[in-house]
Amino acid sequence: MDDDLPLLLIVDAANVVGSVPDGWWRDRRGAAERLRDVLAAEGLPGHSGPVETVLVVEGAARGVEAVPGVRVEDAPGSGDDHIVALVAGAGERDCLVVTADRELRRRVTELGAEVTGPRTIRRR
Repeated sequence: MDDDLPLLLIVDAANVVGSVPDGWWRDRRGAAERLRDVLAAEGLPGHSGPVETVLVVEGAARGVEAVPGVRVEDAPGSGDDHIVALVAGAGERDCLVVTADRELRRRVTELGAEVTGPRTIRRR
């Protein structure tokens, strides 16, 4: 992989937000915004190098604005398909996808991405 480029961190917003039953379903966009803000403030725990963070949102969470440190991408259809496309387009760049979705994990690891679960960024 290319060590000269920052790690591409791709976060499956729906999966990560849905991992904690805190009422997120009443305000999906608000829940995605709170996740975005945590990512912007705290980054990727345990990673000391540069990181480019992409938060992929879908459905009712679409329309979340980007903030410094977090690019937000609205999936035009399936969030999983959009995440796979981002990984496929990353070339030799190191990618870490945050999701607990088994099928998505399989798809992105076949493309060379690393995967980790929601606790990596939700444990705070």
